[in-house]
Amino acid sequence: MDIETVLMGRALIDEELRYAEIGIADGKIVTVGSYVSGGERRIELGTSMTILPGFMDPHVHLRDPGMTQKEDFSTGTAAAVCAGVTTVLDMPNTKPPVYNVDTLLEKKASVKGRSYCDYGLFAAITPETNSVLMAKFVPGFKLFMGSTTGNILLNDDELLVPAVKEALSTGKRVSVHAEDDSMILKEPEMCTRDHLRNRPAAAEHNAIRRLASNFKGQKINICHITTSEGLDIARAAGFTTEVTMHHMMFEVDRSSNAYYKTNPPIRDINTRDALFKRFVAGDITMIGTDHAPHTVADKSQEFDAAPGGMPGVETTMPLVMNMVRNGTIPLNQAVRMGAQAPGEAFGLKKGRIAEGYDADFAIFDLRRSSVIDPRKLHSKCGHTQYGGMEAVFPDTVIIRGEVQVEGTEFCGTKIGVDICG
Repeated sequence: MDIETVLMGRALIDEELRYAEIGIADGKIVTVGSYVSGGERRIELGTSMTILPGFMDPHVHLRDPGMTQKEDFSTGTAAAVCAGVTTVLDMPNTKPPVYNVDTLLEKKASVKGRSYCDYGLFAAITPETNSVLMAKFVPGFKLFMGSTTGNILLNDDELLVPAVKEALSTGKRVSVHAEDDSMILKEPEMCTRDHLRNRPAAAEHNAIRRLASNFKGQKINICHITTSEGLDIARAAGFTTEVTMHHMMFEVDRSSNAYYKTNPPIRDINTRDALFKRFVAGDITMIGTDHAPHTVADKSQEFDAAPGGMPGVETTMPLVMNMVRNGTIPLNQAVRMGAQAPGEAFGLKKGRIAEGYDADFAIFDLRRSSVIDPRKLHSKCGHTQYGGMEAVFPDTVIIRGEVQVEGTEFCGTKIGVDICG
């Protein structure tokens, strides 16, 4: 195969930062070495640039179809690309919810040709879901043990266990919203403290224990883990785990308003700090944003009526890269949690700079940081909880050999493909 493009510069390869030349053909990495000949296009990057594999967000809610006033596939994936995220996995609680072949194929048809990055579409696990029939069309399945946006709750073990067993039998990973719904209170809520009271940490712990008693050592992924105790239970069971920026950076008293209402809830400062320490220690498998955009009008309602969720797909990895810049975590860890681990967890040839992998790259100048400006973000929802925070956005983003961000400016076209097309 003739090499079309050669990318040259300092790259992170097998956890080693070194000069490399990367040969690309037909959207794939075909060779990596100290010198690669040929290539109609040779892209030489300056010594200040660091070439990383493109990041993957294993947990987004792009609200398409059915709630596109909040977000749609084009705006959500544009936001992702501008963060260096080259693949997103979209959750099934859209309208209609995706839990059978018909709703899945309808959603696939509706978003085709509208994405700036590669994507996969999850299917929800319900008693009616035929996981065997759907497996080839999805990167994984989603189980909602706790109530959240959408009506696809499954928390009764009599129904849950056989449904999850069937999904796992396909070889696909099952990502779980792990809050035991029977432990979630329905008391009126006026503020974030009330929301935290209604969704106690014990609900997370019990949900994970129930999963561990039935599926120990199997391909279960615990989404948006919020507690160090829950993490210990999940790790002991051999599950992968996922953490969000908002559960690591915010605590319940930061604000009482609905902009900080999310499921699971923002917890107390000690719980947050303990979780962040586990993140820094590298005890969590991967980073997911749970990007859950709602409009300003949605979030401006009375607290009880306002929906839960925060946007994060455009800010999370730039915040993580700023942690690398200031020495909070090493570069290898950011790449492992943001690219390699999600690629491995969901069985994709993404997340590494190696032969046979997709030619997806996020290229950063780690000398330069900027302040997050909500007016410059691409999500349709129009707000962020991270405004004013320091971040490192990518200088260049390449997806399957095609430049989507150049000189920090978005220049993308809708080249994204369904990874389970």
